[in-house]
Amino acid sequence: MGLHFDQPWLLLLIIPAAAWLFWAWKRTLRLSGPRKAAAFTLRAVILLLLISVASGFAPTFRDDYRAVVFVADRSASVADDASIAGWIGEALDGKEDGDRAGIVSFGRTAAVERPLTTEGGAPALRAGIDPVYSNITDGLRLAASLLPEGGRIVLLSDGRGNVGDAIRQSRLLRSQGIAVDVVPLASRAADDAAIESLQTPASVRLGERFTIELEVASTAEREAELRLFENEREIARETVRLSSGVNRYLFQNIAGSAGFNRYRAEIYMPGDERAQNDTAYGFSRVEGPPRVLVVEGEPGTSANIVSALEASLIPYDLLPPEQLSVELADYARYDAVVLNNVPATRLSGTVMERLASAVGDLGIGLVAAGGADSYGLGGYFETPLERALPVYMDLKGRRQMPSLGLILVIDRSGSMDGGKLELAKEAALRAIGLLRDSDTVGVVAFDDSPWWVVEPAKLADRDAVAEAVQGIQPAGGTDIHPAVAAALDRMLEIEAQRRHIILLTDGMSAGNNDYNALTAAMNEAGITMSTVAVGMDADTELLKRLADAAKGRYYYTADQSTIPAIFSRETAMMARTYIVENRFVPAIGQAGGWLPLFSAGVPAVDAYVATTPKETAETVLLSPEGDPLLARWSFGAGRSVAWTSDLTGKWSADWTSWPQFPDMLAAWVKWTFPQFSTDPWLVKARLEGGDAELTITAQGAAGTGNLTASLAGEDGVTETVRPVPVAPGEYAVRLQNVRPGAYFMRISESGDADGAPSGGSLAGFVIPYSPEFRLAGEEDGRALLEEIAQMTGGRMLSPEHPDEVFRIERIAARGKVDLTRGLLIAALLLWLADIAVRRLSLPWNRIAAALAGRFAVRQRPGADAAGAAAWSRLKERTRSTGEFYAGGGIRPRDRKPRMAEDDPPNVRAGETGGTDAARAGPSATGSTPSNGSHSVLPDAGSPDSGGAAGSPMERLLAAKRRGSR
Repeated sequence: MGLHFDQPWLLLLIIPAAAWLFWAWKRTLRLSGPRKAAAFTLRAVILLLLISVASGFAPTFRDDYRAVVFVADRSASVADDASIAGWIGEALDGKEDGDRAGIVSFGRTAAVERPLTTEGGAPALRAGIDPVYSNITDGLRLAASLLPEGGRIVLLSDGRGNVGDAIRQSRLLRSQGIAVDVVPLASRAADDAAIESLQTPASVRLGERFTIELEVASTAEREAELRLFENEREIARETVRLSSGVNRYLFQNIAGSAGFNRYRAEIYMPGDERAQNDTAYGFSRVEGPPRVLVVEGEPGTSANIVSALEASLIPYDLLPPEQLSVELADYARYDAVVLNNVPATRLSGTVMERLASAVGDLGIGLVAAGGADSYGLGGYFETPLERALPVYMDLKGRRQMPSLGLILVIDRSGSMDGGKLELAKEAALRAIGLLRDSDTVGVVAFDDSPWWVVEPAKLADRDAVAEAVQGIQPAGGTDIHPAVAAALDRMLEIEAQRRHIILLTDGMSAGNNDYNALTAAMNEAGITMSTVAVGMDADTELLKRLADAAKGRYYYTADQSTIPAIFSRETAMMARTYIVENRFVPAIGQAGGWLPLFSAGVPAVDAYVATTPKETAETVLLSPEGDPLLARWSFGAGRSVAWTSDLTGKWSADWTSWPQFPDMLAAWVKWTFPQFSTDPWLVKARLEGGDAELTITAQGAAGTGNLTASLAGEDGVTETVRPVPVAPGEYAVRLQNVRPGAYFMRISESGDADGAPSGGSLAGFVIPYSPEFRLAGEEDGRALLEEIAQMTGGRMLSPEHPDEVFRIERIAARGKVDLTRGLLIAALLLWLADIAVRRLSLPWNRIAAALAGRFAVRQRPGADAAGAAAWSRLKERTRSTGEFYAGGGIRPRDRKPRMAEDDPPNVRAGETGGTDAARAGPSATGSTPSNGSHSVLPDAGSPDSGGAAGSPMERLLAAKRRGSR
């Protein structure tokens, strides 16, 4: 045992504390005897306790023990956790009672499974870690923070770390006096084939033959199938014989289309246990003429567009809407996309998101041509493509529209649970958004019976209607007839120029009712009804029959994401004012560089779809009503053009037969082409623990200004970053928590002060899968473990002998007991006792005398007579003091006047002698207290009064003065 002080110099405070106690003892006169001694003893102890706390006082003791922290590798390349936990449990059985052990596990990051404790037994490895990476560095760092100097780390790993610098961390551990014992673990034995790399040339010319190189690693000799894709089109499939180790294969390809081509290689091997490493990506930029993608709503309606592109020598691809890709990379190889009268109901939500991202993020152009299925009539209200186009789909109240009455009948049965009902609610809100405040709207949801979500009324409080629609919850079965009947009954009460019902369901009706009476009543009242069948389980025959009988439209969709577009289309078609049929010659507005195209005049137009131009759009041609016929604007990195008439000749026969039409259409398309420089940037990615380090290198004269980069992944999510210059023409940027896959980067260079973009380029890069899934040799990992053990002075432990872990030297350490809390509590209690001694009105003298008497009796049994005499004197003095205070309490007018003859002779000798004697105190009267307590003056008439005279108050004051001395 010993004593320890954190700040021993603070013990010098005892000197001023003792000086203060001495000074206070001399100055304190109102306390005396044992009471004074007790009070100052308590103060002294309190000060001593506080000084001890301030100086960091603590008793010390010698503690010899062993301290070990197990660091367990739980990454994907190592065997199961149960084996590691069992090995650690066996090792813990070999420790002694005083030894301490902790457990840390690591994957991408490290976590404490068990702190440093004397607890034993097999652990349960349950900490949440990401096994996709192996961060030995973080595991060693966290373990060192748990250990004292002289402790030891036991690392259980295969040594295949791929995050951090384990060697550098080992040097730090050596400087801290911490040794690392290593237990080599075997990597998981799995039948696996992995594509280690896919190499393609960064750029090739159109028509050029080039080589694609694949490197495939395998753990077994087995047949496998290699597949190679170019922009989702399979270009090669080959059965190969894999040998154990690394295999290399070459594929020849011809650059057949200009733009960015994405290549994907896949390996299929029977019995493959890991799918994470079966795919690899690559990019190649093909230099050549621009290419355009034409999407036509109706087959054979794009002849005029195709002829104009061919006349301008612009290559193109022609596709129906259903064949559009959901992969963003597939749009990167086109310079522009033309939508020819394509309804939004034939485009999934994902496809519209990808098209909008291709325009805004990749800079791909967009041209939209009108028709009966386009713009608002096509259901584009509040869609991603509306955001990309220069016009709004609604009319913003600029023209008189017929009064409308709309009732939405929505299936809320249990089969609608999940995405279908949520999209149905979004569709209802989108349809309501197209209505005016003066229109009437109602919403009825049904299962086995109808339930009015929104009673039919004028659309005055849109927020209340939206809140009610959002509250629809799925439940029950499906019965269509009562819901349609309820909607019809309420619709008959609505006074509007056009009344329409939209029915949506995904199931079969439970009842077998007669719907003919309902549709006949609708026809008689001029009410129309459209139906929407969702999925294969819907009663398509019934819904189609109802729509035909009620003079509405029937929709079937297997893609529930198109439901909102269907509702928007129906609401817009109900107004019938979106199509403006009136022959006119368009007026020229903000034509800009297109003005020379109209120098010979502008042909007439017979009809168009009414829209509203956006605030920053350029309206090139206008109708007599002020509606845009041709508008353009910039959206993000790209440009888009809106032509609200058609290009088939039905509404614009004079335009399609106009000799200048091919040049005009080609000018529209070319205006939307990406405004990128001819010198692209080269982007390389390096993976580091889930983060990617990107290096951006200029391939030409670029790279002299600040860069702004916009990233777009395959999921359509975009992110804007600011690369940091690291060398002339070279920049770097770090991306956190990126997933493997193919990415596009649009790079804008700004040399001016405000950072406005002055150019740009489109580049592609690949984030590979984690190195944890690469089939590297196990000897590389063992070499790292041996180096860690050698550098820190550790041992190479055998996996078969866990009992060797605690066969190490003990740590000779001194422990200390923290008494801070106890000392502070004791000081507080003693402080309260000090207050009680000094302030409470208790008979402290009697208490002290009683304690002294009992102590004396216990110590001197033969002194009974002396004790009794002392007790008698104490009782007598107490009695006399009580009589004195009792006499002093009598009012002066009630007390008998004192006569001179009543005083003793020595007092009568002088008129004021009694008063002077009283003031003189004990020395004048010749009496002293026998026990150190206050001297009390007896009553004036008593024999012991000493001849004191005066009023009772004077005698009391005199006694108080004598006691204070």
